[in-house]
This record gives sequence, C-alpha cells and structure tokens, in this order.
Amino acid sequence: MDEFMQAAIDEAKQGLAEGGIPIGSVLVNNGQIIGRGHNKRVQDNDPVTHAEIDCLRNAGRIGSFKDTTLYSTLMPCYLCAGAVVQFGIKKVIAGESHTFSGARAFMESHGVEVIDLNLDECKHLMSDFIHHHPLLWNEDIGT
Repeated sequence: MDEFMQAAIDEAKQGLAEGGIPIGSVLVNNGQIIGRGHNKRVQDNDPVTHAEIDCLRNAGRIGSFKDTTLYSTLMPCYLCAGAVVQFGIKKVIAGESHTFSGARAFMESHGVEVIDLNLDECKHLMSDFIHHHPLLWNEDIGT
C-alpha cells in the first residue's frame, strides 16, 4: 500500500477514534500531501463534512486542482464526486467500493480516472462500523 492511501486510512481511524464515521481522505500534488481530512459529520454536527470535503477545505485555495489526486478510503458519494468534478480533480483513488458503491460512474462520465484498490483494511473499517452503527451509516448516505 502506498503512503498516500495509508495517510487516508490514518485519517479514517482518527475519525473513528473521535466517535465519527471512519472515512479518510488526502489530496496529493507533485508527490506531496497538500490536504487531509476525515468525515466529521458527527463531531461537527454538520451533514456535509464528509472526508473529501474536509480534505478539500484543509487544502485551501490552491488555484488549480487539475494536477491533484484525491485518495479516499471509500468510493466518494455524489456530494464528494460533485466537488471532484467541480474543482477539476482528474484522478481519484478509492480504498474500496464494496460497502458503498458511490458515484464512480458519475466521476468517470466527467473525465475523472477512478481507481478502486479494493483494500481489505478499508472494507473491514466500514463493514465493522456499519454493523455496529447502522442508523448512523444510513443517515450519512442519505437513506
């Protein structure tokens, strides 16, 4: 596993330790992490603070996102995929899409290269969380 996905997993674990949903994300440009975040919906009582949104906020205004890669432990949902498309991020690397299929087709239809690593560690983080907190998970994905 590369260092960037490991950093996203570390963010997911931090979110879980804070009592939140274990999804993490990092934004990479020229081999450097320029933003990192994790899902803070529970911690901030904010329905839109998904991991990718938190990561982009923490990256700040960088001018252009076209040369960046977004790593996320889970395939981005439509909210986060919309941000990817809006900001012109051209590559997304997801830890897994087994527990949540996300908006892969949407991103690809807008020219985003999407890679699903199908990592066991990411699947276990989410499946364990979903098993223990199904109502919170259903709230997070809008069901």
